[in-house]
Amino acid sequence: MITLYHSPSDFVQIMELFSFSSSTAIVCLVSVIVGVIPLWAVKMVYTLWLRPKRFEKLLRAQGLRGDPYSLSLFTPNQNPTLQNNPQSQSFLVSDDVAPRLSLLSNNTVAKYGKNSYLWEGPTPKVIITDPHQIKEVFNNIHDFQKQKISGIAKFLINGLINSEGDKWVQHRKIINPAFHLEKLKNMLPAFSQSCHDVISEWKGMLSSDGKCEIDVSPFIQNLTRDIISRTAFGSSYAEGKKIFQLLRIQGYLVMTAKYNNTPILRHLPTPTKMKMRAVDKEMKNSIGNIIKKREKAMKKGEPNSKDLLGILLESNQMEIQGNGNSKSVGMTIEEVIGECKLFYIAGQDTTSSLLVWTLIMLSRYPEWQKRAREEVLHVFGKQNPNIDGMSQLKTMTMILYEVLRLFPPTVFHNRTLQKDMKLGNLSLSAGVNVTLPIFLLHQDVDIWGNDAMKFKPERFSEGVAKATKGQVVFYPFGWGPRICIGQNFALLEAKVVLSLFLQNFSFELSPVYVHAPAVMLSLQPKHGAPLILQKL
Repeated sequence: MITLYHSPSDFVQIMELFSFSSSTAIVCLVSVIVGVIPLWAVKMVYTLWLRPKRFEKLLRAQGLRGDPYSLSLFTPNQNPTLQNNPQSQSFLVSDDVAPRLSLLSNNTVAKYGKNSYLWEGPTPKVIITDPHQIKEVFNNIHDFQKQKISGIAKFLINGLINSEGDKWVQHRKIINPAFHLEKLKNMLPAFSQSCHDVISEWKGMLSSDGKCEIDVSPFIQNLTRDIISRTAFGSSYAEGKKIFQLLRIQGYLVMTAKYNNTPILRHLPTPTKMKMRAVDKEMKNSIGNIIKKREKAMKKGEPNSKDLLGILLESNQMEIQGNGNSKSVGMTIEEVIGECKLFYIAGQDTTSSLLVWTLIMLSRYPEWQKRAREEVLHVFGKQNPNIDGMSQLKTMTMILYEVLRLFPPTVFHNRTLQKDMKLGNLSLSAGVNVTLPIFLLHQDVDIWGNDAMKFKPERFSEGVAKATKGQVVFYPFGWGPRICIGQNFALLEAKVVLSLFLQNFSFELSPVYVHAPAVMLSLQPKHGAPLILQKL
């Protein structure tokens, strides 16, 4: 037994020492707090007031206009990227969509002109509408980097889209093979299979006269989810569908979250963040298990699956082996999981937006629907679409481009400066953001003419370059080195699906259709897309 003290006096001395030590610790702690609080306060004053006012002065000195900076810009429970106007419930199909969405960039330009800026919390965001400046921003990917996705949205959207520098270069190199046309053509049967499932379902809903009224929007969303599940995970299709359900939960949490731009509050844990972490953990475990099975099969020498995940793992392994199995190259399991999630988000949401709006516009303009159907029947007859015929779908390509011009899935591209930069006649400081508004350029009458708001696919009859006069004014998938890697995938999928739909049905707008585009994860019809289908 160990004796801690020998007498009462020893105990008293020990207690006095402990009391002295505790007092000293408390004094030290209070001193640290008293010393830190002023530093923190100074930092907050600089971040929330002095720095923004300095930026504002520099921008105004160059002729840029915008709302004066104010702390009232920190409005709670507001997502700055989603500014749908609840009063704008519906309008005509031929109306200008942009003002009704009440996007901050569009409102600012309407108020102050094209040489303007807006505020995103304490950060100014300069609106870039000059085609030459847009081209420079898209090309200079190292100095104009994508804004980091923060908050709970980072759980939903990760991977290549959120990478920069050498990491982005390496990941893009590894992922590229999965989206080569030679690989994509092997996925056409999966596109067709998923589409035939929907066609069979619709045929089962027809009345005796061969017609039915259907809100096609949820069907199209399920269709694109089904396609990406098949093409991303192939033999693990059932597991892939379960992952999609988890992603839908995450998407809902992001869309309904209460946002606050204040630097202090945005870092606090919330029930939504905790739920997001739990769902994210479950999803990573599911995708991780699929990857581990694939890696074991690859080590055994089993044939590699020709789905997106299989091609990605094979490309990643080749990159690692080509560099002497160095741990500094290639993608980690965590990074592969991030890319798989991105396959899902971008792969289904972008294409579902494109398909739904195309069906709406073909229903609104039956003459273009007729031309597209005649072309499909001429190229494919009643057979499943094949890769050789895709390049012959000139009319359909024109239609898809015009839909992407009027209803782009993404409504803007944002970039942040990494250092002080000259951009045309502008001098911008590091820390300033720029935004490239898609709607403003896609529907600018100075570029497209007085009929810029109208659906006229013939603008693209001689290709994008001719339609845009060689300017960077049409960029639904971005532009330059960081153009969306899945662009060909999305367009190929859209052509296959539309070809099969046009072979089997004619479409017209339902009388109950309400034209109300809304920015969700992508641009979607707020009240769905009820169409009247007629079996052919």
